[in-house]
Amino acid sequence: MKLKVEAILDKGFKPMVLVYREFTEAAKAAGGNKLVIGIERNKGYISVFETVIYPEGTGHDEENYEFIERIVKSFIWIRGGHKIIIAGSKLIADKLAKAYSPDGARAFDYGVMSKVYETPVSVEYRDIADAPVNNENAAPVGRHLDGCRIGFDAGGSDRKVSAVIDGKSVYSEEVVWFPKTNSDPQYHYDGILAAMKSAAAHMPRVDAIGVSSAGIYVDNKIKIASLFLKVSDEDFEAKCKNMYIDVAKEFGDVPLEVANDGDVTALAGAMDLDDGGVLGIAMGTSEAGGYVDLAGNITGWLNELAFAPCDFSHDAMVDEWSGDYGCGVKYFSQDAVIKLAPAAGIELDESLSPAEKLKVVQGLMAEGDKRAAKIYDTIGAYFGYTIAYYALFYDIKHVLIMGRVTSGEGGVILLERAKEVLAKEFPELDERIKLHIPDENSRRVGQSVAAASLPEIK
Repeated sequence: MKLKVEAILDKGFKPMVLVYREFTEAAKAAGGNKLVIGIERNKGYISVFETVIYPEGTGHDEENYEFIERIVKSFIWIRGGHKIIIAGSKLIADKLAKAYSPDGARAFDYGVMSKVYETPVSVEYRDIADAPVNNENAAPVGRHLDGCRIGFDAGGSDRKVSAVIDGKSVYSEEVVWFPKTNSDPQYHYDGILAAMKSAAAHMPRVDAIGVSSAGIYVDNKIKIASLFLKVSDEDFEAKCKNMYIDVAKEFGDVPLEVANDGDVTALAGAMDLDDGGVLGIAMGTSEAGGYVDLAGNITGWLNELAFAPCDFSHDAMVDEWSGDYGCGVKYFSQDAVIKLAPAAGIELDESLSPAEKLKVVQGLMAEGDKRAAKIYDTIGAYFGYTIAYYALFYDIKHVLIMGRVTSGEGGVILLERAKEVLAKEFPELDERIKLHIPDENSRRVGQSVAAASLPEIK
């Protein structure tokens, strides 16, 4: 596989999008068979992805499965769901059923999706004549700027809060904290409450609270969030699940809206650009994704891009949490910077926290260190190819890039390299998709300001 733009510190990088292109072209040339993937989530909503595989029994069965397994993995984390429907190959459906089980290769994915949708994940085979069809939903979100609002953004390394009056930020602060290493729910509650009280002190009253946070949320309840990684299941159920609802009660039970931080990134971009088709990517402690469709609505999709594969190479780094390889978290987060540092010739003190290691590299970048520049150059190449992969699943007009990793000159290098990939490898996408990186202030606190617009004051 020849890349037109090299990932200079990662010679083994095999972009999913190039694998997809080469595989489908070869399968079609071999008289390929149509295969349809359906993912069913809550309320019977179904997302559909159609592709092609080699005819079965022609010596490509394992190749077919490896290819479709990666597409299913991507699709289920992008759309979310508890049922995988495979139309066109019983062989693949049967193997996926073994993988998506409590003891299978995708046990992590099985467990998360079963928990989120409160239904055990299942795999269903159908004949191609009975292939699933799209049944989607979308709804307007955010853009409420009236009144006195608190916008809170809960990151894994820092928490940001803004006081917003009639759409204008009158106060913002950013505080370092350590939620992912703290097992006491009171630490999280006190930190969230302190931030909101700080913002409230700069307004005459609090009319609404909007929250942007990594994780999965349903009806303002925390379903899964890495911020509570060290909290026991028992404490999470008793003290964390309703934490934002409980904090809102401290301010008179005002209207509250909690959203995934990636969706808020997309919302911030859609508001700023006054357009739709916005894919937001926040590169921080992890990779967060969010999407506002062409009509300007959110879709109810999961958009958990941290777990979507972007590298097909079996030698790609494994994510400790999911146990899977080549997934976005190791390519578009502070983990990516730390992963690439040794290849760039940069030694990082192992006693430092991940956020502190990132700051060391950013410090070198600010000093013009060419080794640090190579790290951002490589992440930019990763990103350009992965945007093209995401375009298989999303209608994209704009990509908005935010988060701690994109701060400073490194973010500029990252963006330029990603643009080069699109121009050289995917000219049709280069014409259609615009990449945006907000100014430094927007990058740091933009999420909390956009979060403030989430709830409607009735």
